[in-house]
Order: sequence, then C-alpha cells, then structure tokens
Amino acid sequence: MGETIPIAVPRKGRPLESVLDRLARRLDVPDLADDITSTLRHEKAITKGTIEPESDANKDVYHRLATYSSVDNPTEPEYTLLRDDRAGKPRRIVFDSVTIPLDGVEDVPEDAAIQLIGREEPFRALRTHEFALGFDSADLILEEVVELRPEPLDTIEAINARINPSDTDVRVITGLGDTVYHTLMATPEVAPSAGSLDRAFLEQYDGPLCIEPRYERLVQAVVGTRTLNGVRFVYPEDGREEEAAIADTGLGVYLTVTGSTARDHGLLLGEQLFPSETVLLESAPELTDTTRAVRSLLNGADLETELTVEQ
Repeated sequence: MGETIPIAVPRKGRPLESVLDRLARRLDVPDLADDITSTLRHEKAITKGTIEPESDANKDVYHRLATYSSVDNPTEPEYTLLRDDRAGKPRRIVFDSVTIPLDGVEDVPEDAAIQLIGREEPFRALRTHEFALGFDSADLILEEVVELRPEPLDTIEAINARINPSDTDVRVITGLGDTVYHTLMATPEVAPSAGSLDRAFLEQYDGPLCIEPRYERLVQAVVGTRTLNGVRFVYPEDGREEEAAIADTGLGVYLTVTGSTARDHGLLLGEQLFPSETVLLESAPELTDTTRAVRSLLNGADLETELTVEQ
C-alpha cells in the first residue's frame, strides 16, 4: 500500500455519522459505514439503558469491544472505550480507526489510502499539527478561536475571516449538510407582541438569557457583543432539560432540528442564529499533493451544505 493519509474524525454521534455517510457516497463503502454506525448506535442504546445486551456474555463491555474490533486487519473497524457523561460515568464503546484503500479513485495516487482516526476533539488535533485533514463541528471552532466582535457572525463562511492566523493554521473547507440551528426562543410573555423574535429584539432586551454553559462564547460570537449589552447569561441546572430551563427563564438560545420539543414547553421559535454543521478542516502547513487530492475527493459540488468557501 502507498501513502496513507490520516484524517481526524469524531468518535461518535451525528458528526461521525455524517462523515461516514459522505465516505459511503464518495468511495462506495456503504457496508463499512453502516457497520460502524449501527454498532455505535447499538452501544449508545446499551449505555443509555434503553436496550439490554443480547446475552450474558455480552453484558461485559470488554467482551463486546473484543468482538467488534479487528486489530489484525486495518481495513476493518477498530473501537475503543471512553467514559460516558451519563450518571455513573459508564464505559462506552466508541470509534477508534479504520483504513480505507483508494484503489482506482480518480486523481489520487496509486495505492493510496485514508485512515480515519477517532479523536475527542478533532479540531484541536489539527491545531497541534497531528493531522492535515479532519472533520469536526463548526461549533467547536467558534468556541475555541474566532474573534468576538460587536457585529454578529451568522454564516459558517465567515468563520475563516474571524480566525486570527497567529492562533491557528486550521481553516474550514466545506460543510457536510447535517445542519441543525442555534435558535432564539422565548415564552409568549417575553416575545415581542409586534415584530420578530430576532437579534434586533435581543439588542433592546435587558434581562436573563438561558444558554448551555459550553455555548457562551459561541452565542457571543453569533449574536455580537453589542447586542448583548444588558443581557445576563443563566444556565440550566444539572439534569434540567434545556427547553424547560429556557421556558422558566423566558428567553434562551438552543439547538433545534424541528422545534417540536421547544413548542411542547410553550416556547415560540425565533431567528435561526447560526447553522451548526459538521465541517471539513485542513491545516495548511501539513498539506501534501496526496492530501490535497484527498481533500478534493471529500469536497465537491454535490454537497448540500450551508457553507460555501472560496478555495
């Protein structure tokens, strides 16, 4: 086998599934993608307690890990264990690595391959020059490195312009289209009786705004620091459902897909402040001719994404 290009990917969840779906379509490996996705969904259900292991032997997480993982054949997926953040901190099986040959792929050197390598925070792995390419949530980049400015950041395209080159060489290349939105929401008592529930309303608002603690910097970036004058961040209590906490506060920002849970709590949906999407990242100093070819393979006009970045 020729050159193998390592690519940092999330270990679990929607972002990893989006990467696998992308590779299934571009490299015609649907069985591999389905195998990894179904295994991780099954293990998530066991960790959550919604299903039981299929046999007494499979109750042992180490037994299941050994059953799933292939250490002798790198083209078969390997898994590892992490502590889950649920009550009791149970061990959870997550993705570790797999190698995918690129034989016959146009414009890629002969005998090249890619190796997907699971990382808890792929963006940080690129920042420390461990990888040239990787996938991660656009949210993490906002949380880590974008400059906070008075004006809002409302598109993923604008991220690169707000990254200080002295902070990192990593840049966003494209998105994968698995879009959910950070949405402004409020109770009818707090929402404007006339006009829209949007940034303009928030700029006139004085009072508490309920958000997840990890999204504090993200909200500052996407709303703009000028808009937040007079706004005080409050956070859900441990174990409290986010939409319920926002309903108690009267106003908040949270990720929504359909918004049905928010409506169940009597909340009105306002402006979609920022699209959260899995993005392809590159670290320019680490690029080679082969990694550029792989980047082009992973990118493409067929992507239905909120993101369009000039190359």
